[in-house]
Amino acid sequence: MARDPKLSLIPLGGLGEIGKNMMAVRFGENILVIDCGLMFPEEEMLGIDIVIPDITYLLDNRELVRGIVLTHGHEDHIGALPYVLRQLNVPVYGTRLTLGLLQGKLKERNVDAALNSVKPRDIVQIGPFRVEFIKVSHSIPDAVAIAVHTPVGVIIYTGDFKFDQTPVDGQVTDFHRLAQLGDKGVLVLLSDSTNAEIPGYTLSERMVGNTFDETFRQATERIIIATFASNVHRLQQAIQVAHRQNRKVAVVGRSMVNVVSVAYELGYLHIPENTMVELDEANRLPRHKVVILTTGSQGEPMSALTRIALSDHKQVDIVPGDTVIISATPIPGNEKVVARIIDQLFKQGAYVIYESASSIHVSGHPCQEDLKMMINLVRPKFFVPVHGEYRMLIKHAELAKEVGVLPGNVFVAENGQVLEFTRRAGRINGKVTAGKVLVDGLGVGDVGNIVLRDRKQLSQDGILIVVVTINREAGLIVAGPDIVSRGFVYVRESEELLEEARIKVRNALDICTERGVSEWSAIKSQVREVLGKFLYEKTRRRPMILPIIMEV
Repeated sequence: MARDPKLSLIPLGGLGEIGKNMMAVRFGENILVIDCGLMFPEEEMLGIDIVIPDITYLLDNRELVRGIVLTHGHEDHIGALPYVLRQLNVPVYGTRLTLGLLQGKLKERNVDAALNSVKPRDIVQIGPFRVEFIKVSHSIPDAVAIAVHTPVGVIIYTGDFKFDQTPVDGQVTDFHRLAQLGDKGVLVLLSDSTNAEIPGYTLSERMVGNTFDETFRQATERIIIATFASNVHRLQQAIQVAHRQNRKVAVVGRSMVNVVSVAYELGYLHIPENTMVELDEANRLPRHKVVILTTGSQGEPMSALTRIALSDHKQVDIVPGDTVIISATPIPGNEKVVARIIDQLFKQGAYVIYESASSIHVSGHPCQEDLKMMINLVRPKFFVPVHGEYRMLIKHAELAKEVGVLPGNVFVAENGQVLEFTRRAGRINGKVTAGKVLVDGLGVGDVGNIVLRDRKQLSQDGILIVVVTINREAGLIVAGPDIVSRGFVYVRESEELLEEARIKVRNALDICTERGVSEWSAIKSQVREVLGKFLYEKTRRRPMILPIIMEV
C-alpha cells in the first residue's frame, strides 16, 4: 500500500512572540514561504535596531524555495524582506497596497525583486501549491488570508484579521469563501492569536470615527493625532472628519508621509480637495482650523510625537489648549514610555485623549468570540495557533478545543519545530534552526550574544582602560600604567581610587616580570584579575577592564 504523502509546516518566526511572522510550507522538494516580518528589539537588546527571523533553513534548501506570499503590509509581516531577498532571490506575491509599501522599503535598500500583484479570490500556482487569496478585514487595507491547496489537503493561514461587519472601506471579510472551503474540508487552520486572552468581539473600526467626530467638535484649538502610520482606515476617518469640520490636515513623520503618499497614489486613501496642506502652511493657519497626523503612538525615541512632547521638534510646539489624541494601544513593553510621553504632553498644557481612558482605539485583531467563529467557519481537522506570545497560543488552543477540534489535533508549537501532516494524522516531528538575527545599522547578524553581553556590562558598570608601555627586551615599564575611565567613576572625585588601582597594576606587572611571563595574553589576564578583584572590593562594581600593552 502506498504511503500517505506528507506536508510539513515550519514556523520560522511569530510563535511565542509578537512579530517577525514567517511560516514555511514544505511538500516534497518544494517550499512556499508565507510572510517575512521583523520584530522591534526588546529592552535588553542594547543598540539593536530591528530583529529578523533566522532563515538558515531556507538558505540550506534555497533551490527548493518556490516563492514568498504575503498577507498584508505591516512591518511584522513584510519588514524583513529587504534583508531576506538579498540572500534568497525568489518571486513575491501580495496585494497592491502590500507591494506598494514593500517597494519603498526595497528601493531604500537597493534590492531588486520580482513582485507579483494579486487580488482577493485570485488563485496562483506556485510549484505544486495552488495558493488562494481570501479577503479579510484588518487595520490596514488589502489584507488577505491565504489558502494553500496541497496534494495532502488545504491549509488556511489567516494572517492578521478581525471580523468587522462595517469596515471603513466597505470591504467585508469573505465569509462565503471561508465557509465554502470549510465545507470541502480544511486540513489545517493556522490562526492569529494576538487577542486570544480577551473575551468578546472586536469592535468595528467605525467606532473610532464616531469618537473622532465628538472629539473634533469639542476641541477649541489645534488637534494632533498620533497613530500607527500603516493604519490607513484610521487616517481616512481622521481626514474625513477634519474635512467635515472645515479643518486642514498636515502630516508629520517620515513613515506617515510615506504611507499617506503610497495609499493615496494607489487609491486606498481618499482625500477631499484642498484638505491636505504642508506643515509650514498649517503653522500659519488659525489653530482651530488645523489637524496634524503624526507618528509616535508607541513613544519611539526619534518619532515626531516624542520630539513634540519634549519641545525638540523644529516645526511643531505644543501650545496650551491643543488636543492630542493617541489612537493606539501601547505594544507590551512600551507602556512606561508611552505614559511618560502622555505626562510630558499634559505638562506642556495639552489635553490628551489616550486609549485606556476612552474609545479612541480599536484592535485590528480578533477577540475570543471572533476566533471561535473563524474555527467554526473553517471547521479544520487540525489546528495550530500562530502570531502570539506563548500564553496567547495556549489560550487559543483551549478555544479550539471548546468549539470541537479534537484535543489530539491541536498543536501548540515553537519556532523551528516541524509540524508534519498526512491526510489522517499530524505530529510534531523534529526541529530546524530558527531564532533571531539582530540588525544594527548596516550590520545584519554581526551582533550576537557576546557583543550584547559586553554592551550590557558597559551600560551597567562602565569601562576602565589600562595603558602600559613596556620595553620587551629589558622587561621594564617605560611609561604608565595610565588609567582611562568611562562610565565607571567620575575621575576628578576618584583620584585616590585610581592611584591605588595604578599601584595594583604595577605590582601585577612586577610579578609577571619576576616569573618571566612574557606572553601578552597572560600579562593582560593577570592585570584584569588583580584589578577586577580590587575594584569589586572597593566599589562592588564590575567594569569592563581593557588592558592595552604597547612595546618599544
